[in-house]
Amino acid sequence: MKTLSPDFAAHVASGTTTLAWCWRLTRRDGAVLGFTEHDRDLVFDGTTFEAAAGFTASALESTNGLNVDNLDVMGALSSTRLDEGDLAAGLYDDAQIEIWRVNWQDAEARVPMRKGNLGEVSRSGAAFTAELRGLAHRLNQPTGRLYQFGCDADFADARCTLAAADWTVDGIVTGASGNRALTSEGLDAFAAGHFTRGLITFTSGANEGASMEVKAHGAGGALELWQAMARDIAPGDTFGLIAGCDKQFETCRLKFSNRENFRGFPHMPGSDFVIARAGS
Repeated sequence: MKTLSPDFAAHVASGTTTLAWCWRLTRRDGAVLGFTEHDRDLVFDGTTFEAAAGFTASALESTNGLNVDNLDVMGALSSTRLDEGDLAAGLYDDAQIEIWRVNWQDAEARVPMRKGNLGEVSRSGAAFTAELRGLAHRLNQPTGRLYQFGCDADFADARCTLAAADWTVDGIVTGASGNRALTSEGLDAFAAGHFTRGLITFTSGANEGASMEVKAHGAGGALELWQAMARDIAPGDTFGLIAGCDKQFETCRLKFSNRENFRGFPHMPGSDFVIARAGS
């Protein structure tokens, strides 16, 4: 049950209301954006909610069980604060969402309606549709360890125990093609494949701060990324590149000398064991 402030309760009870929806979005990088369906900006709690008449929200679905509450918001990338490159770079992935019902004549009279996270975002030209998921969606996420041959830790995280700085080198882009393939200098001391499945993080240029997994590391500093970067890669861009790990026990033992901290189960019986026993 929601508790309404006296001013807001009196406004709702008056029979003639001046209410608007407001959305506050907190991105992965900490940036806070506010939007409202009203025709002028509203301000409260230190956030300016930008008037966005192009937004259209579906009906808010809610249940008293553990089903995920959700609604869709449709609109256009018309705000100067909504950048297609930021969206493609993943800054809005799982962003925190707060939905408010506000008296636009007195923004201090308001009530929070929902909290959740940004789900799937689909784009078509300048238009987009964003799914807002309720807090219950966390209950649908798998948790715990995986029982598998390969390591289930992220390379150089707390469970892996290796220090990322010890396996990271700096490089400079010398050429790029399609924002997915690039050549670089600074990697000559490493054999081809050393950075395959690694992570590149740009430290300058249009993609500064953005990261992407490396699909293939070839000779002469050639790198192919799993996905194209959101913005153009240009010669002179600098980056940090962390070594790649294929999550296998032999790689952990020989390449990284870290067998004691391998987080997989290399000796678990597999289909080859079952077939061998069946044929004996």
